[in-house]
Amino acid sequence: MITVERKDGYSLKISRILREATEHRLDCYLFVPGELGLNSHVVPEDDFYHNAIHVKRTYFSDRQHLPLVHSRLARRGKLTAEQYRLSLSLYGYQYVVGLEQSCSELRNNRDGVTQQEVEEVVALAQDILKRLRRNVPTDDTLLKYYANIDNYLSWFTEQRLLSLVAHLPRTGDYRLIKPLLLEVCRIERQHREDQQYNASHATDSLSRISNKMRLLRRLIEYPVTLKEKTRELGGGEQKLLKAAVTAVVMTSVSLAAFEVRETLGGISLMVIFALALLYALREIFKEDLRATLWRWLRKGRPKWRRQYFDVHSNQLVGRQLEWFDYQRASRLDQTIRAARRASISQREEVIMRYASHSRMLPTRFLSGYEQTRESLQLDLAMLARLMEKGSHHVYQLKDNQVARQPVEKRYLLNLVTREVQGQNPPVIQRWKVVMSRSKIVEIEEVPVANGS
Repeated sequence: MITVERKDGYSLKISRILREATEHRLDCYLFVPGELGLNSHVVPEDDFYHNAIHVKRTYFSDRQHLPLVHSRLARRGKLTAEQYRLSLSLYGYQYVVGLEQSCSELRNNRDGVTQQEVEEVVALAQDILKRLRRNVPTDDTLLKYYANIDNYLSWFTEQRLLSLVAHLPRTGDYRLIKPLLLEVCRIERQHREDQQYNASHATDSLSRISNKMRLLRRLIEYPVTLKEKTRELGGGEQKLLKAAVTAVVMTSVSLAAFEVRETLGGISLMVIFALALLYALREIFKEDLRATLWRWLRKGRPKWRRQYFDVHSNQLVGRQLEWFDYQRASRLDQTIRAARRASISQREEVIMRYASHSRMLPTRFLSGYEQTRESLQLDLAMLARLMEKGSHHVYQLKDNQVARQPVEKRYLLNLVTREVQGQNPPVIQRWKVVMSRSKIVEIEEVPVANGS
């Protein structure tokens, strides 16, 4: 299953777990309102791909594989410094991903969060942190690395729990939940102060402490993030096509010039005008013919190839082919149209499609890992610039008085995904993305009957 969440500003984070199957396919369709005036001339396909689509793959392990990571951490005395750093990063990364998912599930629980659910998450978080802090290394080099990881995990735990306090509905068990979460936050804040992880001038400045923690997050993610190389496909074909079109056009123009000279005879003013016209037509038709043939030649074929390498062994562990283009509604699969649910507004929508087909080699993965986690960040800032500024007013009648309320103009985008792993049937999901010029306002998943 795919999860979609809102990130900073205009970004959507699309996450999925790639299981043991070696082949994976993904199609993402973004339905954009036609009133924005979006087309391939306003936002070219290459520009959107390079500036708005960011893909990252990391190793992933579920609960069944965590004991291996725990055992590595426990045997740190028998490991080299590099192996210890790797084990500690793996441990921290698994904790971060798990706590993010747990807190996200609690925040998205529309039926209300119970005290027992929160207690389970808090108990699990405290247990993992206790295991981390049970054996502190004595070597100064390892101790510094440990302190950075522990510092970030403590701060991250506090931030996640505070976000729950801020966003959970004030109903049900909220009065019991809030003191529990705040107590854990107080304990973690006191832990960082006792260990003197952060200087006072850093803790007093939100921007400084936030930037420092962002760097520590990268320290955790680096050992488990696959290196990648992206290459645009068709470069050689494009050069051959350019040469072929130039040869054909030049041959045609030369023959036409020869005929003009034979017909009009000698060098005259008419011959010069005729040759000038022929060369002008050559420049026009050469570019149009080249562009038309190139679109026909590359139609339906992948545009980019992405290669993934293990950060430690530099071994190739997977390849991925990628597509990005504008689609017509009439050419969409029936299953995608059914998921979108045909309506009048759909006929005016502009459809952007990103697709990928990847093949992974689990036998070359880091020991103990057979899965990867893909995070696709979709930056919609380029679309936000097409939206209108400001707000309009809506009038209401309250207690026989007319009230005027300013309302920011919002736009509804639809995101439909189709995921296929190995020989499993496709899984289709849909989200409504409410967006204004200033930010993404809301994301709501809409149930879809798969296989429809």
